[in-house]
Parts: sequence; C-alpha cells; structure tokens
Amino acid sequence: MIDFFKYQAAGNDYLVIDPRHTDVPLSPEAIRLICDRHRGVGADGVLHGPLEPPRPGVPVMLDLYNSDGSDCGRSGNGLRMFALHLAEQEAGAWAAGREFTLRTAAGDSAVRVLDAGRGRVEVGMGHPSFDAADLPLLQVDGSPYTGRAVRVPLSVDGEELTVTCVYNGNPHTVVMVDAPSPQLARRLGPGIARHVRFPRATNVQFARMVDRAVMELEVFERGAGYVTASGAGACAAVSAARELGLCDDRVEVRMPGGTVEITVAEDGRVTMTGDAEQVAAGSFAPALRARLDRTAPAGSVR
Repeated sequence: MIDFFKYQAAGNDYLVIDPRHTDVPLSPEAIRLICDRHRGVGADGVLHGPLEPPRPGVPVMLDLYNSDGSDCGRSGNGLRMFALHLAEQEAGAWAAGREFTLRTAAGDSAVRVLDAGRGRVEVGMGHPSFDAADLPLLQVDGSPYTGRAVRVPLSVDGEELTVTCVYNGNPHTVVMVDAPSPQLARRLGPGIARHVRFPRATNVQFARMVDRAVMELEVFERGAGYVTASGAGACAAVSAARELGLCDDRVEVRMPGGTVEITVAEDGRVTMTGDAEQVAAGSFAPALRARLDRTAPAGSVR
C-alpha cells in the first residue's frame, strides 16, 4: 500500500495523500504528525485528493493543509505538485498541454501540465484582491480597515513598516525591502503573521526588485513558518509590486528554493509557471500508522 507521495516545487515540499491508495485518517493532529520532520515523514503541508474519481472536463476536488494542521486555501506550489501527481497517475486523461481545473476551498484554478517529464506546470491563480475586508485587516484601534490595503503603515516589534496586502485564496502581506534574507524573514515574519491587526493571521513576503523583470523573495507562512519558496506568495508579491508600479507584467521570482515565472494580464489576472517533481512514495511504518490511527477520534478531516 502506498500511503503518501512526496513532491517538491522550488524546495517547498508537500505530501500527497491520495485516498485511492490509502485510508489513513486525517485530523489536524495527524497532519502535524505526518509533517513533523523528526517524528513523521516531514513536509510543509498535505494535499488530500482527488476526493472524487477524476473525469476529464470535471473539476478535480482537492483539500490543502498547512503543516500545523490548519486549512490552506490555495497553494500555488501545491497546485503544481498535485497537477503533476494527476499527470503521473492518470497519464491518458491528463495529456501534456491539456487544461483542467483543480477545485479548492479558495475556488477553481485552471492548470496545465506543459511537460510532465520536466514537471513543468502552469497554474492560473485568478484575480488578486487588495480589499482589506478580504484578508481581513483591522485599524490600529481594532475597527475594520476599509478600502484598499496598499501602502499601509504597520508597527512590528518597534519597527515601522509599509506593507501592501493581497488576497489570492490566502491572505498575504508584502513588504518591499532593500535586502530580503532568511534572517529578516525569521525575525519579522512571526510578528507580522500573527499581528493583532490580522485577526486570521497572514502569510508574509519580503521582496526586492532586482530590476523590473526580476524579483528576490523570502517567505514566512502563517501555517508553516519560514519556507524556502511559495508559489502563491510569489504571485502575491508580484501583484503588489505591479500595483506599486515597480515591475513589468512578466517577472522571474527568485527564492532560496528555486524560481517561478509570474505573468500578470492587463486585467490583473495572474498566471504562474514553474517546475515540480516527485521525490518519494512510501508507506507509514506500523508504529507511525498506529499513532495516526489514534488521532482519528479527535475529528477526521476527511
């Protein structure tokens, strides 16, 4: 029995738990255990699906979870990995170049496997929103922030920052800085992600435009902590930079784990292209499976 397939995209790793192959119970506690890099398999999150037998022309249902067990509305890298998983498992139905739809809690995303051999996948990430209510974002006094969350002053650990907030299936807060680094992301990321002005927390991107077509990016996620790459985060950062007039419509986003290409249409619609690969497939050892089974009464996710 295969309990999991492990994929990575730009160093961002997820476990695909395919219910066609395993009946492992998924609760928030189980997800945390599976993603634990010391006591489990280790990953930034879990992709659970397909939830129904895949049929060409019908959206494929997918649930996404962060490594802390919380829901992840939409992961750009996760969508690429799952699309590649379908291409590898359903070779006839998901021929290279054929577009299909992945349906998540955040809505539908059109995906296209451009080159299964290279793991090259294109994902439509839709139209981002800068509306503060979509995040949501609060004023300093705790009242709702109204309007567009662009160039918003934010005080974090004694530092005064200017941020731009983007919703693209998950809330993102983009900080344009002179020198993005893992140290900066780890230092300021937690304070921004769980800031009192973000009642549902936020993912955080620290970005710098090398020029109008190249961005350097560091990411701290609300549900996974510091990560080496984020597809949705890259899309949010480019959307913010475009809103600020800092970039062109095609941007190469360089992250510690790898690179993705982001294209923004005239109407703001975002498309991401990048590589993914399967790195492992396996089964849970009896001891781990027993611990996972004991988490089921806490409330299975699926």
